[in-house]
Amino acid sequence: MKQVVQNYKSGELALLDVPVPGCKPGGVLVRTAYSLISTGTELMKVSEAGMSMVGKARSRPDQVAKVVQSVATNGVPATYRKVMGKLDSYTPLGYSLCGVVEQVGAGIDDVKVGDLVACAGNEHALHAELNWVPKNLYAPVPDGLAPRHAAFGTVGSIALQGVRQGEPQLGEVALVIGLGLIGQLVVQLLTASGVRVVGADPDPARCELAERLGAAACGDPASAAVETAVAELTGGHGVDQVYLAAGGGSNQPVELAARMSRDRGRVVDIGKCSLDLPWNAYYEKELDVRFSRSYGPGRYDPEYELEGRDYPIGYVRWTERRNLACFLDLLARGSVDVEPLVSHVADFDDAVETYRSLKDGELKAVAVLFRYPEHTGEPEAAAVAVPAVRRGEGASAPVRSARKPVRLAFVGAGNYATSMLLPHLAERDGVELSTVVTTTALSAANAQRKFGFARATTDLDAVLGDPSVDAVFVVTRHSSHAELTRKALHAGKAVFVEKPLALTEDELAGVLAAVEKSGNDRLQVGFNRRFAPLLQEARKQFGARTGPASLRYLVNAGRLDHNSWYLRQGTEGSRFAGEGGHFIDTASWLLGADPVSVYAVATPGNEDLQVVLRYEDGSTATISYVTTGASGFPKETLDLVADGKVLRLDDFVRASVYGRKKWVSSRLPKARDKGQSAELASFVRAVRTGGPMPVPLESLVATTAATLAVQAGLAGGAPVTLARSR
Repeated sequence: MKQVVQNYKSGELALLDVPVPGCKPGGVLVRTAYSLISTGTELMKVSEAGMSMVGKARSRPDQVAKVVQSVATNGVPATYRKVMGKLDSYTPLGYSLCGVVEQVGAGIDDVKVGDLVACAGNEHALHAELNWVPKNLYAPVPDGLAPRHAAFGTVGSIALQGVRQGEPQLGEVALVIGLGLIGQLVVQLLTASGVRVVGADPDPARCELAERLGAAACGDPASAAVETAVAELTGGHGVDQVYLAAGGGSNQPVELAARMSRDRGRVVDIGKCSLDLPWNAYYEKELDVRFSRSYGPGRYDPEYELEGRDYPIGYVRWTERRNLACFLDLLARGSVDVEPLVSHVADFDDAVETYRSLKDGELKAVAVLFRYPEHTGEPEAAAVAVPAVRRGEGASAPVRSARKPVRLAFVGAGNYATSMLLPHLAERDGVELSTVVTTTALSAANAQRKFGFARATTDLDAVLGDPSVDAVFVVTRHSSHAELTRKALHAGKAVFVEKPLALTEDELAGVLAAVEKSGNDRLQVGFNRRFAPLLQEARKQFGARTGPASLRYLVNAGRLDHNSWYLRQGTEGSRFAGEGGHFIDTASWLLGADPVSVYAVATPGNEDLQVVLRYEDGSTATISYVTTGASGFPKETLDLVADGKVLRLDDFVRASVYGRKKWVSSRLPKARDKGQSAELASFVRAVRTGGPMPVPLESLVATTAATLAVQAGLAGGAPVTLARSR
């Protein structure tokens, strides 16, 4: 593999071929997607390496002191050999990256192969194609966060730890001295914390950038602009905090900090600058000088960083790993924006030339990213498998008397089941509500009382083993759908499972394996909108089409309550994973085909999604799934355009078709009918007669695979091909 190295004696930079690191226990092997050049810290090291021996000694007095001590202990010859040997060796560069887990070491259970992680550490997150990273120095990347942005995780943690040391409070005013990479991030973090920020930097471009990213005012520290801004914002009292994010040998930053601070203000040192504190100025104001140690608690502790021993959260709330995860979350939710900081993205093969351009000043940059071979050019298209449906040798429908009522069992009796499904079934002729199964006894008893179930229980196995039950409804939380469906199919029951059928490709494959092994393909997923009478009539009025179509579907989903279980993405999948199949199924039904590829993009935090489905005949469907719209606007609006015709659906209240003739439905007098009643009638009829299920299993599988592909597309930033198995 290739790695960027430097010889500190000669200053030589090289892209060296080195062995692949082993995957040791307690960590993961990560293939780098993007790594970030710290234009402050790393360029300082590169510049120091190019100095004479005297220059090196002057820039690192701490190391000179160690040499003097070694001379006293070991003598001049031994010390000389030791120092020259160390200087004349290759040393690595880099400490902030994002990549894909390629191998998992023993003892690691929080990530798996293929997961995207952000990594930290000047010994573990190097500019190299592969890195071994211990557990406490990586964090999983939130869904939807671009790898190039996640590569900022380490420098973001440094800025975040500095802000934590300043203990900002709402309404305070802060001064950030030095508006390089760290300073720009500090500005955004403070602004997100409700602090008004003044920035100081001699570079006008960096001042302008900081103002665009939230600073109230910025200026050259040598001018009166900074002092004037501080006086206006603080009423002449001075700032509450000063963050030193500047480098170099000038003592100007600490002197400016003293002048701009209020009485008993806080001064936090984040960068590496001269700290010759003017005693009188700091003493008279009794300034609180604090240091920020890199990424946070755990840094430089080998037991934490190398052995994976975490600090108890009750004693150390923000460790370096928790800081890393927090910063990634802020990026994913849009509280911090790093894209404006990216001045240049270079191919990793051009690393040496990139460093030279930065050192010589040809490349002016706040942040520079290396893009690794697998990530050159446009993102590669990923693929999600659409498994083939194999039905085995069993009978496709259980033998039953058509004259007997269809006996139904419900697994789950939550809000959707009791409001949207059971009311349609309780009064239906030819249906008997046999058993309701819930995890809590009281909810089962309530459902039995309200809807007339013959029996209520918490024993699922008893229901699956009951030969009198014809069909099982799975209306539980999303994470259990696939497993319960699999069990019911093996038990020989017809199954109606609410969306989603599965949350992962493995879950979907498991359901189809149950179909093949049991020979039971009697399955329906609760995609009800294709059964809505109004939409069915509009489709009929639209008629057949000959050319490709363009479909637009706006879903004004709105926000959920903060305690909704739909938001438990770790266990229940994303909100779109739960609901998106509705809209993909509706689009595919209207277009008469299954999608062949999916492209998805999201606003920060994945609040609003744009999903583009492509079909084999050239048709496209765009689903805008938004949570930030007005609550008074209709929830679902749909337009289908083809062959000089337009079909319009307004929230299942009114529909219209424009063509050679215009058709407009009358406004429905009753509540919106989204097809649940017709869907249930069709399912019951199929169970009673042994006829085909309402929707072909192949279509249910294709819709589920397309829904899963949305998440894969968000993670990879590229179109996802739906590869059909044969």
